[in-house]
Amino acid sequence: MFRHALRQVSRQAAIRTYATEAATSDALKLSLALPYHTLYADSEVQQVNLPSVNGDLGILANHIPIVEQLRPGLLEIISKGGETEQYFVSGGIATVQPGNKLTISAIEAFKPDQFDAQEIKSLITDAQKRAASSDEVVVAEANIELEVLEALQHIVKA
Repeated sequence: MFRHALRQVSRQAAIRTYATEAATSDALKLSLALPYHTLYADSEVQQVNLPSVNGDLGILANHIPIVEQLRPGLLEIISKGGETEQYFVSGGIATVQPGNKLTISAIEAFKPDQFDAQEIKSLITDAQKRAASSDEVVVAEANIELEVLEALQHIVKA
Protein backbone atom coordinates (compact mmCIF):
# COMPACT_ATOMS: atom_id res chain seq x y z
CA MET A 1 0.00 0.00 0.00
CA PHE A 2 2.82 2.39 0.87
CA ARG A 3 4.57 1.78 -2.46
CA HIS A 4 1.35 2.52 -4.33
CA ALA A 5 0.95 5.80 -2.46
CA LEU A 6 4.60 6.70 -3.09
CA ARG A 7 4.22 6.03 -6.83
CA GLN A 8 1.08 8.19 -6.88
CA VAL A 9 2.95 11.07 -5.21
CA SER A 10 5.91 10.79 -7.57
CA ARG A 11 3.62 10.82 -10.62
CA GLN A 12 1.88 13.95 -9.35
CA ALA A 13 5.25 15.64 -8.83
CA ALA A 14 6.21 14.85 -12.43
CA ILE A 15 3.18 16.64 -13.86
CA ARG A 16 3.52 19.84 -11.78
CA THR A 17 3.99 22.93 -13.91
CA TYR A 18 5.07 26.51 -13.42
CA ALA A 19 2.35 28.93 -12.40
CA THR A 20 2.53 30.77 -15.72
CA GLU A 21 1.77 27.53 -17.55
CA ALA A 22 -1.10 26.54 -15.27
CA ALA A 23 -3.57 29.34 -16.00
CA THR A 24 -3.90 32.55 -17.95
CA SER A 25 -6.44 34.59 -15.99
CA ASP A 26 -5.37 37.68 -14.06
CA ALA A 27 -8.03 37.26 -11.35
CA LEU A 28 -7.77 35.19 -8.23
CA LYS A 29 -11.00 33.47 -7.14
CA LEU A 30 -11.18 33.85 -3.36
CA SER A 31 -13.35 31.86 -0.99
CA LEU A 32 -13.03 32.88 2.66
CA ALA A 33 -15.11 30.88 5.09
CA LEU A 34 -15.48 30.90 8.87
CA PRO A 35 -17.25 28.13 10.79
CA TYR A 36 -20.33 30.34 11.11
CA HIS A 37 -20.19 32.64 8.07
CA THR A 38 -18.83 32.95 4.52
CA LEU A 39 -17.15 36.29 3.81
CA TYR A 40 -16.14 35.62 0.17
CA ALA A 41 -17.54 32.99 -2.17
CA ASP A 42 -15.55 32.58 -5.40
CA SER A 43 -15.03 36.37 -5.55
CA GLU A 44 -12.52 37.70 -8.05
CA VAL A 45 -9.71 39.66 -6.39
CA GLN A 46 -6.30 40.90 -7.46
CA GLN A 47 -4.18 39.74 -4.51
CA VAL A 48 -4.41 38.25 -1.02
CA ASN A 49 -1.67 38.66 1.59
CA LEU A 50 -1.62 35.84 4.14
CA PRO A 51 -0.04 35.50 7.58
CA SER A 52 1.44 32.01 7.20
CA VAL A 53 3.43 30.03 9.76
CA ASN A 54 6.17 30.02 7.09
CA GLY A 55 6.10 33.83 6.78
CA ASP A 56 3.86 36.39 5.12
CA LEU A 57 2.78 35.42 1.60
CA GLY A 58 1.35 37.45 -1.26
CA ILE A 59 -0.91 35.33 -3.45
CA LEU A 60 -1.64 36.48 -7.01
CA ALA A 61 -3.34 34.79 -9.94
CA ASN A 62 -1.35 31.92 -11.45
CA HIS A 63 0.29 31.06 -8.13
CA ILE A 64 1.59 27.53 -7.79
CA PRO A 65 -0.66 25.17 -5.79
CA ILE A 66 0.15 25.24 -2.06
CA VAL A 67 -1.38 24.51 1.33
CA GLU A 68 -0.41 26.86 4.16
CA GLN A 69 -1.28 26.97 7.83
CA LEU A 70 -2.25 30.47 8.95
CA ARG A 71 -0.84 32.03 12.09
CA PRO A 72 -2.49 34.86 14.01
CA GLY A 73 -2.09 38.00 11.93
CA LEU A 74 -3.44 40.34 9.29
CA LEU A 75 -5.15 38.93 6.20
CA GLU A 76 -5.25 41.55 3.46
CA ILE A 77 -7.50 41.31 0.40
CA ILE A 78 -6.87 43.62 -2.55
CA SER A 79 -9.79 43.87 -4.96
CA LYS A 80 -9.44 44.13 -8.74
CA GLY A 81 -10.14 47.86 -8.37
CA GLY A 82 -7.30 48.28 -5.86
CA GLU A 83 -9.42 48.69 -2.70
CA THR A 84 -8.04 46.90 0.35
CA GLU A 85 -9.98 45.00 3.00
CA GLN A 86 -8.24 43.69 6.11
CA TYR A 87 -9.13 41.03 8.67
CA PHE A 88 -7.35 39.81 11.76
CA VAL A 89 -7.34 36.00 11.70
CA SER A 90 -6.38 33.85 14.66
CA GLY A 91 -5.48 30.84 12.51
CA GLY A 92 -6.70 28.57 9.75
CA ILE A 93 -5.70 26.97 6.45
CA ALA A 94 -5.16 28.50 3.01
CA THR A 95 -5.13 26.38 -0.15
CA VAL A 96 -4.17 27.58 -3.62
CA GLN A 97 -5.54 25.24 -6.28
CA PRO A 98 -5.18 25.15 -10.05
CA GLY A 99 -7.54 27.48 -11.86
CA ASN A 100 -6.60 30.48 -9.69
CA LYS A 101 -8.65 29.29 -6.71
CA LEU A 102 -7.68 30.41 -3.22
CA THR A 103 -9.69 28.87 -0.41
CA ILE A 104 -9.21 30.12 3.13
CA SER A 105 -10.82 28.43 6.10
CA ALA A 106 -10.25 30.63 9.14
CA ILE A 107 -11.20 30.06 12.73
CA GLU A 108 -12.13 33.72 13.20
CA ALA A 109 -11.82 36.90 11.15
CA PHE A 110 -12.45 40.40 12.46
CA LYS A 111 -11.83 43.88 11.13
CA PRO A 112 -8.91 45.47 13.04
CA ASP A 113 -11.01 48.51 13.98
CA GLN A 114 -13.31 46.25 16.05
CA PHE A 115 -10.66 46.02 18.78
CA ASP A 116 -9.72 48.32 21.66
CA ALA A 117 -5.96 48.63 22.33
CA GLN A 118 -6.48 49.11 26.10
CA GLU A 119 -8.63 45.98 26.35
CA ILE A 120 -5.99 43.97 24.48
CA LYS A 121 -3.31 45.24 26.86
CA SER A 122 -5.44 44.21 29.85
CA LEU A 123 -6.04 40.74 28.38
CA ILE A 124 -2.29 40.31 27.76
CA THR A 125 -1.55 41.16 31.39
CA ASP A 126 -4.11 38.61 32.56
CA ALA A 127 -2.76 35.91 30.21
CA GLN A 128 0.82 36.58 31.35
CA LYS A 129 -0.23 35.99 34.96
CA ARG A 130 -1.89 32.70 34.00
CA ALA A 131 1.22 31.66 32.02
CA ALA A 132 3.16 31.68 35.31
CA SER A 133 0.79 29.08 36.82
CA SER A 134 1.97 25.68 38.07
CA ASP A 135 -0.88 23.99 36.15
CA GLU A 136 0.43 22.82 32.75
CA VAL A 137 -2.98 23.07 31.07
CA VAL A 138 -3.48 26.65 32.28
CA VAL A 139 0.03 27.55 31.06
CA ALA A 140 -0.57 26.00 27.62
CA GLU A 141 -3.89 27.81 27.17
CA ALA A 142 -2.39 31.11 28.37
CA ASN A 143 0.53 30.79 25.93
CA ILE A 144 -1.84 30.23 23.00
CA GLU A 145 -3.89 33.22 24.11
CA LEU A 146 -0.73 35.32 24.39
CA GLU A 147 0.33 34.41 20.86
CA VAL A 148 -2.99 35.61 19.45
CA LEU A 149 -3.21 38.72 21.67
CA GLU A 150 0.34 39.84 20.92
CA ALA A 151 -0.27 39.50 17.17
CA LEU A 152 -3.52 41.42 17.58
CA GLN A 153 -1.79 44.13 19.62
CA HIS A 154 0.72 44.60 16.79
CA ILE A 155 -2.12 44.98 14.25
CA VAL A 156 -4.18 47.40 16.34
CA LYS A 157 -1.17 49.68 16.97
CA ALA A 158 -0.42 49.93 13.24
